[in-house]
Amino acid sequence: MSTPITPLGDRVLVEKAEKGEEVRSGIILPKNPDGGESNIGTVIAVGPGRETDNGTVIKPKVAAGQKVIFSWGEKVETGGKEYHLVSESSLLGILNNDNDN
Repeated sequence: MSTPITPLGDRVLVEKAEKGEEVRSGIILPKNPDGGESNIGTVIAVGPGRETDNGTVIKPKVAAGQKVIFSWGEKVETGGKEYHLVSESSLLGILNNDNDN
């Protein structure tokens, strides 16, 4: 699958879910410290990972196709879709759609 942007380092390209898209009943989105709401989206592409001072690469814990909650990211619009380029540390969690709670 071709992606519109290839993330570098520990960045993740997330396609923001459309407003009003039903993700799963009962999910409550936490508030950001700045008062804004968190966002839900699907991971489209993942960078190779964060490089430490000694040159070791720490691989990301997320993969393309996973639904995530994220708190911040550089907004990019291309091809009529809204994406966010997010550092992995700005991901709040992975939505586990297999679990009905």
